[in-house]
Amino acid sequence: MADTNASTATASEAPPELLRVRIAKLRMEAEDIRGLELTTENGAPLPAFKAGAHVDIGVILPGKERAMRSYSIASPPSEQPFTYHLVIQYEEHGTGGSIFLHERLKQGYILEITQPKNFFDLKEAEHSILIAGGVGIAPILAMAYELAEGQKLFELHYTAHSPQRMAMKTQVAAFGSAAKITLGRDPKNGGIDLRAILSQPKPGTHVYVCGPHGMIDEVHALAHQFGWLDGTVHSEVFKKPGPRPGDGPVEVVIKSTGQIIQVPAKASILDTILAAGVKQDYDCRVGTCGTCSVQVLEGIPDHRDNVLLESERASNRMCTCVSRSKTARLVLDL
Repeated sequence: MADTNASTATASEAPPELLRVRIAKLRMEAEDIRGLELTTENGAPLPAFKAGAHVDIGVILPGKERAMRSYSIASPPSEQPFTYHLVIQYEEHGTGGSIFLHERLKQGYILEITQPKNFFDLKEAEHSILIAGGVGIAPILAMAYELAEGQKLFELHYTAHSPQRMAMKTQVAAFGSAAKITLGRDPKNGGIDLRAILSQPKPGTHVYVCGPHGMIDEVHALAHQFGWLDGTVHSEVFKKPGPRPGDGPVEVVIKSTGQIIQVPAKASILDTILAAGVKQDYDCRVGTCGTCSVQVLEGIPDHRDNVLLESERASNRMCTCVSRSKTARLVLDL
């Protein structure tokens, strides 16, 4: 991780699984939204990626704790990319990652990042509908670049609360008639009309949405209402949804050992069972990758992920990172 008290980074050697990258450019993309262009230290190409990919960046939180935070790559995908373009929204009341990236970095600093990961890749489709809200434009813009380069049909819908909060508007507008830019989510006031966009499902069409939780939830609800086929609507978030009113504690039983674990109302099942020594695979921790999905043998899951197919939910699988329980007890096949 970079030594942010120096004019030039003096980070220790990154572990083999991490990449050391230099901040080549810093700029304000919009109000409270900062753009970072990352390059390798020696100018060599970065690892290739496909649209929808993200990297985890090492940050230092206010209490000096080191952590990783995920940010999508907005650059045009390339076999030999020389830069990763990221956009970072300042969150005053967040956990501190965005504060570090906004307030403590300078051009030339060294950061440690993971190899690109992708849980939000484009599927083969006759037509793609791309929907972005706020900084959710980052992976959606990369998708538009990839589709345009492949001469594939797509439409891009981009919305933000205000013109001042709209990052990369010029890049979006460059797609001409394929792109529609709106302000807000109220169609009566000229905002994005999700109902109209999704009202006519067509075979061979896939939908991709990235933005605030509320917008993503609305897209999934409308897609279900209008009969979009299972597996044709895709989304990505990097924030775990917060507790809902009425959430209570749940008792989790681990089938293989009989271990009984009490999960508090405001804690995730995944975090709690990991802390209790249970081994379970995971990655995103926000319900978009499906790595932590597990079979529920007893009890009824309350699904809050954005990745499982309806058929998987019907078979009683759940993502332990974000989902809860409709019953007081769950028995997991772990």
